[in-house]
Amino acid sequence: MITMSRILCPVDFSEHSAHAVAHAVAMARWYEARLTMLYVWINQGAADLPPLVLGDDQRAHFLEDMRRLASPHQGVSIDFLVREAADVHQEILDQTDALGADLLVLGSHGRTGVQRLLLGSVTEKLLRRGMCPLMVVPRGAPGIDPAELVRFERILCPVDFSEASLNALTYAMSIAQESDADLTVMHAIEVPPELSEYMPPADFNLDAIRAAAVATSLERLRDLIPDSVRTFCTVETTVVEGAAYRQVLHVAAERHSDLIVMGVRGRGALDVLVFGSNTARVTRAATCPVLVLRQPR
Repeated sequence: MITMSRILCPVDFSEHSAHAVAHAVAMARWYEARLTMLYVWINQGAADLPPLVLGDDQRAHFLEDMRRLASPHQGVSIDFLVREAADVHQEILDQTDALGADLLVLGSHGRTGVQRLLLGSVTEKLLRRGMCPLMVVPRGAPGIDPAELVRFERILCPVDFSEASLNALTYAMSIAQESDADLTVMHAIEVPPELSEYMPPADFNLDAIRAAAVATSLERLRDLIPDSVRTFCTVETTVVEGAAYRQVLHVAAERHSDLIVMGVRGRGALDVLVFGSNTARVTRAATCPVLVLRQPR
């Protein structure tokens, strides 16, 4: 089973930030973890102007705003941290390392304070560079009762059989067992666009090849699920055909998933291609929290 002792939640005092705080508090309560709320004040000067300086009164104001965000949530140990930095995402990464955080929880549509806390800027940089598990809470994610424990009932985990996705599956199985949830483990078979224009010979049996690929993938998925996991949660394996990110979003909507757990891999040019076409697109369009994990070092 996974454990968490420290959770970090950057805030910007927006409505979406408050939504992320609710999920961070719920996770902290569930895992009996300590929560740190972080506000990053950008001190980068403009043009030839020197860097800005954060005054004591402003710092006190930001701390009070964080306490106000946390006020509806009881029973969780919360620390409040204000930092000055020119680079928001790097400061978040530095604080993640300094605190030894086990989970980073981030709203996906912040607009002030932590400037441009938007997918495509800070969040995507964190997804690409951070090693800590990151939960992205989208704008349309369901609300959480501050007085209740988080309970994930329907979890979706896409698997492409890479090390990163297998690491994500380990997390998904652990959360599903603890929640007594329904876990859907899916694999998407993506057909290269060049093949759609390929004219096969007359005796070429495409349906047979497709059926064999599906059967092989299903067997591989089922082999990944230990019997002990099936004892504590319901597991369904499914193989679909089509662009991975579209199929993840489709299956999540179809099954009313309340959590998607997926892996992201690599750091080079290939990562930009894989990340841009799958993980980022899912986090942009999902209507439930997305827990993203990088492959372990």
